[in-house]
Amino acid sequence: MKKLIFLFFLLFTTIAFSQSILGKWKSVDEETNKDESIIEVYQENGKFYGKIIQLLDPKTKNAVCENCKGKNKNKPIKGLVIINGLKKDGDEWSGGKVLDPKNGKEYKCYITLKDNNTMKLRGYIGFSVFGRTAYWYRIKN
Repeated sequence: MKKLIFLFFLLFTTIAFSQSILGKWKSVDEETNKDESIIEVYQENGKFYGKIIQLLDPKTKNAVCENCKGKNKNKPIKGLVIINGLKKDGDEWSGGKVLDPKNGKEYKCYITLKDNNTMKLRGYIGFSVFGRTAYWYRIKN
């Protein structure tokens, strides 16, 4: 009986403390190292998405995605879904795309967590060695 209780406790703590990308994240501009935006990562129909919910630079609060194509052309950046259709695969979320509102381009991407509060997002064309990495930081409520 003690072994069964121990196994249940171990399983519960593993599930309760498993890392997740769900929540709010702060992005930082890689060139200027300034805080850029807050992105909310959410799950819908088994896939993961990320939407910009706040622009942190007052000068860009009303910015639109001028360089985007299709349905996102000239849409406000605030509210724009920039991560689309990722699926969890082990310790990685992959199989989707990320939109860079600065240049309007979409890239294949994957996400891993360095720790529970630091996300590594890799955007790339073709192979992941040809890409760029961004780090986002969890916003604690």
